[in-house]
Amino acid sequence: MASFNETKLLTVAEALQFDNRFTRELPADPNLENHRRQVTGACYSKVQPKQFEAPRLVAYSPEVATLLDLSGRFCASKEFVQTFVGNRLLPGMDPYATCYGGHQFGNWAGQLGDGRAINLGEVINQSGERWALQLKGAGATPYARMADGLAVLRSSIREFLCSEAMHHLGIPTTRALSVVTTGEPVERDMFYDGNPKDEPGAVVCRVAPSFTRFGHFQIFTSRGEIDVLRQLANYTICTDYPHLGVHSATEITEDTYTTWFDEVCRRTARMVVHWQRVGFVHGVMNTDNMSILGLTIDYGPYGWLEDYDPNWTPNTTDAHGRRYRFAHQPQIALWNLVQFARAIYPLVGKAEPLESSLDSYQKCFEQSWQSMMAQKLGFVEYEPTTDDALCKELDAVLQMVETDMTIFYRKLATMEFNDRQTVLDKKWSAHLVEAYYSPEQLTDDYETRLNKWLDDYGKRLQKDDLPTERRRERMNAVNPKYVLRNYLAQLAIDKAEQGDHTMVSELLDLLRRPYDEQPEKEEFAQKRPDWARHRAGCSMLSCSS
Repeated sequence: MASFNETKLLTVAEALQFDNRFTRELPADPNLENHRRQVTGACYSKVQPKQFEAPRLVAYSPEVATLLDLSGRFCASKEFVQTFVGNRLLPGMDPYATCYGGHQFGNWAGQLGDGRAINLGEVINQSGERWALQLKGAGATPYARMADGLAVLRSSIREFLCSEAMHHLGIPTTRALSVVTTGEPVERDMFYDGNPKDEPGAVVCRVAPSFTRFGHFQIFTSRGEIDVLRQLANYTICTDYPHLGVHSATEITEDTYTTWFDEVCRRTARMVVHWQRVGFVHGVMNTDNMSILGLTIDYGPYGWLEDYDPNWTPNTTDAHGRRYRFAHQPQIALWNLVQFARAIYPLVGKAEPLESSLDSYQKCFEQSWQSMMAQKLGFVEYEPTTDDALCKELDAVLQMVETDMTIFYRKLATMEFNDRQTVLDKKWSAHLVEAYYSPEQLTDDYETRLNKWLDDYGKRLQKDDLPTERRRERMNAVNPKYVLRNYLAQLAIDKAEQGDHTMVSELLDLLRRPYDEQPEKEEFAQKRPDWARHRAGCSMLSCSS
């Protein structure tokens, strides 16, 4: 493997100070051959990224580069492209793929692992923060099963843009440094219908404090490898949860494990509340796609809830059972936490504290959801005696006609409720017309029910007596104007597949300020066009990437 000229790139080598605690402290796979196999008794296998002949930068995130102390000059260089496509290794990089299992669509799948994710190592930035760097699509690993370890441009752009969009929305997430085309075709059957075709290959560099998932713990418990399970749990607590005050394995007790699990439950609850706030549907909430840090991880067949349908899932594989539909995400997160609890049970030895933490998930979710809805509706705080019914009725009203969730809340913030006497007499749907996909389908029954809800909403606002402008500011701070609508991502992909990467950068710039008006970008705030209703990539997506 070629290495950089250390004199030429000294500043880069100095910036990326690799610590690589994961590989230093956890057991390794002794087999150094990169062939598909079951890996036992080890947390990871050493691998080398595939070499690509003609990589080209599509885009990079300046914010993530800053996290890593990388200069803009380096990010615009050929060396950057060669590094983050996996062709060259900087001093200190120690590539590896990790072993994990998981439940997929509710069924135990056994060993899964990093089938096409290759970790370059962990860096400590100038602020003392630990960031793991991971390439997705840089080649096969021992965990690739029957796959090729590669990724295509469409899925790579979607992951890159959504990772950064979610961060700027204030949602816990992994980040993305860059997306690079490989210059080599990758064969994929997008619809699993027996018609594969070649697509442009690409590599995304993911960035996170940790990529550890629930499935990392499940695999060792399922195999009875409790010593390895304990090593991984101890490492995770000491490294990823330093605020718990435990700095070595000798300090860890059964109570430490339960305290840790309780925090994982709470972090997961808050993450899912954020998803519900903005209408994000993950699409494949398998236990191997659940972060131990409560981060949104693995952006595969995700989607944004444009017309408000709680039963919608973006995943074609999930179209029949709709296990991972929007409304079911809170329950699925709890189910996944139950599986995680079972995985670490051998370390705790008793069910009661784990069950108590699962109860805390539900309480934390309910409290966080109530606080979130109060913010979305502009209330000072949530008052269950009135707001439970108000939110339940709003949920029903939004489903009566095809209503764009994002636009509805932004338009609601602009409405005046100073003179409540006129509320029942006005045709308020005219004020909300931009949120309706088929305004001609509005019925008298809908108008009556909407007006009744708005009247009740106005009464509720009067109790808080907030100035209109203050209420509007509160609402617009949590109800985004711009989200990564599925059709916008697809338009950027269409252009990028033709060699034009400008729209990727344009969307990245737009989504840095999702709550701002950005008048010059108004076109990106419009609801999904009719041509995108059933087009692949704009409505539903498969796991093929």
